[in-house]
Amino acid sequence: MTDKTADPKSSLTRRSTLLGMGAAAGAGVISSVSPGFVRYAQAQSSEPIKLGFECHRTGIGASYGRWYERVANAAVKIINDEGGINGRPIQLIVEDDGTDPKRGAEVVEKFATQHKVDAVFGTLFSNVVVGAAPRAGELKMPYLVVSEGTHVSSGSLNRYCFQPGITDVRSQVISMAPWITKNLGKKVTMIYPDYAFGYDHRDNLPPAIKAQGGEVLELIAVPPTETSFTRYLPRIPSDTDVLYHIMVGPSVLTFVTELGQFYGSQRPAIFGFMDSIEAVDLATPQLGFLDGTYFWEGMPRYAQKDQSQWDKLYRAAVGVNENGASVKDPKDISTYSHMFGVWETLFVIKQAMQAAGYSGPQDKAKFIEALEAIQKFDEGRDHPQGDKIFNGKNHQAYGHQNISKVNGTRLDVVHRTSIEDGMYESKTDYTKMSL
Repeated sequence: MTDKTADPKSSLTRRSTLLGMGAAAGAGVISSVSPGFVRYAQAQSSEPIKLGFECHRTGIGASYGRWYERVANAAVKIINDEGGINGRPIQLIVEDDGTDPKRGAEVVEKFATQHKVDAVFGTLFSNVVVGAAPRAGELKMPYLVVSEGTHVSSGSLNRYCFQPGITDVRSQVISMAPWITKNLGKKVTMIYPDYAFGYDHRDNLPPAIKAQGGEVLELIAVPPTETSFTRYLPRIPSDTDVLYHIMVGPSVLTFVTELGQFYGSQRPAIFGFMDSIEAVDLATPQLGFLDGTYFWEGMPRYAQKDQSQWDKLYRAAVGVNENGASVKDPKDISTYSHMFGVWETLFVIKQAMQAAGYSGPQDKAKFIEALEAIQKFDEGRDHPQGDKIFNGKNHQAYGHQNISKVNGTRLDVVHRTSIEDGMYESKTDYTKMSL
């Protein structure tokens, strides 16, 4: 079950291949050398494997969706340039769900009945996942999400739903709670979005802080479409040591501005989830208030001193510079902390389909079982964020988390958790459900 493409010993050749292809594409000659290079004819069928990408092109998740789509296209290009999956090219089909749960379910149905895809992947916002996953189960459609939500690992979905490319909130929170209470304080107040993703933090942070001898003083839920926060901030208790915030959508600048006006020069320690400033330039004047505060990052936006060769390769493939911005437009900030999940999920799909000998929709059950048989992912080209453990029973990956400090206009990692820090006992066993 080992993914040979993730083997560092064998990856130098592939890295060279990738970089060589990039150079060729940049010179505008890739189309002239490609015919005959990719050998799809060895497969029983040369028909493409259709993968449906459920994308947040519009709605409050649009900034993520734009970058997730770039990452998906970059990963698919590599896979197809290397011969596809089981000798068949991937055909990527994109549908916009508007970051809307109802449309999310409709998109899954459209993928199944109109496009007749082999699998669906890529959904981020938890409310959309929760809305769409039941339909995926009814249609027996493999549905690989990149949401961080605990809905997969908790067993609230179904056997067709997986989250192999990114860790869940519960794992993230319990792995970082010891660092927060040790370094920032033990009296915590939470400000979180009032929907499924926020509820994951609401439900998992208090027990994690309590386990470290601390307490959560106040839970402040804010609608994700809120445009002003002044009526929420007075609810922050004055004896708060740490303000823990998760904002989503376009109102983050307003939130930080009003937070700065509320506190002035005196403030508690502040720890935020990267979701609050994803796709936002830290050099934005309003964000100066965040200097010296801390953030969770799945994958560090800024290239670190110990940057791995895989991070370098991944940044080049998706067109992101060392500051986490578009190579073509330095003002275009990526959703770097999360979007690796799309990349890694596509290579997981490839790995499982190869293991299953997947040849078409009749093999979906074999594909599901092959996914459930995976036990780990090695750090490498296919998994640039780091190695991971995969639990085939609850369909969830567990990996490393990064805690970064805002130093002026960049983020520097000050702590990286171990995989074991985020492991927890799970009673979920999707393998007992029928296919």
